[in-house]
Amino acid sequence: MAIDFTLAPEHQEIRDRVRDFVDGTIKPAVEPFGHREEMDESHRRDYITTLIGLRKQAVKAGLWLPHMPKDWGGMGLGHVALAMVQAEAAKTRVGPWVLNCQAPDEGNMHTLLHWATDEQKQQYLKPLCDGVTSSCFAMTEPEVAGSDPTLIKTHAIKDGDEWVINGHKWFISGANRAKFAILIAKTELDVPEGSRGGNTAFIIDLPTEGWNNVREVETMHGPGGHSEIVITDLRVHDSQILGGRGNGHRLGQYRLGPARLAHCMRWIAQAETALDLMVGRSLERYSHGSILAEKQGVQWLIADSAMELYQCKLMVLHAAYKIDRGEDFRTEVSMAKHFVANSLNRIIDRAIQVHGALGYSTDTPLANMFQHARWARFADGADEIHQMRIAENTIKAFTDHGTTRTATGDLPV
Repeated sequence: MAIDFTLAPEHQEIRDRVRDFVDGTIKPAVEPFGHREEMDESHRRDYITTLIGLRKQAVKAGLWLPHMPKDWGGMGLGHVALAMVQAEAAKTRVGPWVLNCQAPDEGNMHTLLHWATDEQKQQYLKPLCDGVTSSCFAMTEPEVAGSDPTLIKTHAIKDGDEWVINGHKWFISGANRAKFAILIAKTELDVPEGSRGGNTAFIIDLPTEGWNNVREVETMHGPGGHSEIVITDLRVHDSQILGGRGNGHRLGQYRLGPARLAHCMRWIAQAETALDLMVGRSLERYSHGSILAEKQGVQWLIADSAMELYQCKLMVLHAAYKIDRGEDFRTEVSMAKHFVANSLNRIIDRAIQVHGALGYSTDTPLANMFQHARWARFADGADEIHQMRIAENTIKAFTDHGTTRTATGDLPV
């Protein structure tokens, strides 16, 4: 078996193009605006105009929709190649948005491509691919554990050729600007508790009567576009079902698998940025007779971060490789999602420590990065849920084969 970690020429070319575009075009355009949360209304309008202009430049540069097939206007990349794009694009906060491969739209595009009818694709997928609309994915609820979709209480009752939906959602990212939502609701009210066949996905045009945006949930990093929604007697036609009645759980899991790995790709970019800042600071800061880079305690922080980032990259590349080959990737993605999310938090924390008070201030991007990074450990599945699934798969591998080898990447070592 040949094991070759060199990039294919086409992958290297893509990575270099994205890196050049981020460093030479995106960063110089957005850096003068500073933190988005601190902009006044006038600067925010100029900022949005600048971002839209950057999107047009991304199209001209051939870097638009890296995750979508070419016949939908995309680059047609597999997940290994996509890792090259995301790991470079996310070195600036707006990079994925400029290339139109940002959450939640990226995951919704994959979902619509796989599950939507031809009519639904033309009405909802095409505008997303064209970058002229946005969407959200409405599954999480405040009353039940978000890690167990079988507990969803939002319900849809059939009424002729329509459905009447009532329920409560929150942390619905992007809902405040979305033109449509993919909403998960329980339609099979008589299924046993814990059954995975009780939910259905609906496409909801926004705004619409019965969809009430109560507030934007403010998080530890400030307002983030995460909406709380109360749904009251919302009527939707039967034709708005996505993927067939009772397939909501399958659709959600199909969406979340690759989406989790895409998050990991972007987190690697943030972790690498933090490590670069950490090393740069250690080489320029002098204290107690030497620069920080010569002090063993700081060297350990750098070494631990470098080792973890190495592991993150290997895990993501292997999981992406399995997706591209059509193999079962669920365990590898769970492992990557858990490990990369935790590594991101640790590496940024170490970078802040090396920067001292400067790192705690907003004079560097580290404080803002750290606030966002804490979310990674429960987004798209809390740490503990992934650990539970990984343990279950490991135990099953042993009981089925007498060894845990298949649960640890099924690698040839």
